[in-house]
Amino acid sequence: MLREDINEFLNTIPNDVCIVAATKYVDSNQMRKLYENNINNFGENRVDSFLQKYDELKDLNITWHFIGHLQRNKAKSVINKIDYLHSLDSLELARIIDLNRVEPLKCFVEVSINLEENKNGVCFKEINSFINEILKYRKIQIVGFMMMAKANSSHDDLIKQFKALKYLKERVEKDFNISIPYLSMGMSDDYKEAIEAGSTHIRLGRILWNL
Repeated sequence: MLREDINEFLNTIPNDVCIVAATKYVDSNQMRKLYENNINNFGENRVDSFLQKYDELKDLNITWHFIGHLQRNKAKSVINKIDYLHSLDSLELARIIDLNRVEPLKCFVEVSINLEENKNGVCFKEINSFINEILKYRKIQIVGFMMMAKANSSHDDLIKQFKALKYLKERVEKDFNISIPYLSMGMSDDYKEAIEAGSTHIRLGRILWNL
């Protein structure tokens, strides 16, 4: 169920930060209730779940974000239905998007800042060569960088990780003379540190509900 003090909670988030509601564990009815509280950016992690909710909520003016790892063999079914992809992490996925997307897709490049083996993302050391290739694709519009922080990190360590992505973004902007306006950083456990470090998009799940 939606938390009872949802409006009070939402008022604690700065107006210039976009709340992407991560709806992995809730159904369409719960999403409607959140929509009624002026949240219309929804993020899904799984293709099958996204397609079902997309059909069930077609009557709403939703901005759809795909925030999970997008398997290349399933990409065709979602890329023309979403507004933002937060997990562009390979040139092969970029190629599939470029071949199948009708209009340019707003993409966040997922970056591996911490080089964790079990996490997806482009290694920060390889970001320039990756961006250099991505800029060749007409159907991909790079709008931001995305990351996941290490679990159980201290406040100071979280700030350090998030700022590392911010500095990387600024360096890439300078190197390529392009604008990358957004940073998708922060989830239910670390969104406060992410906002402090400059996040523009926070991906909030269970903190919005009584899960």
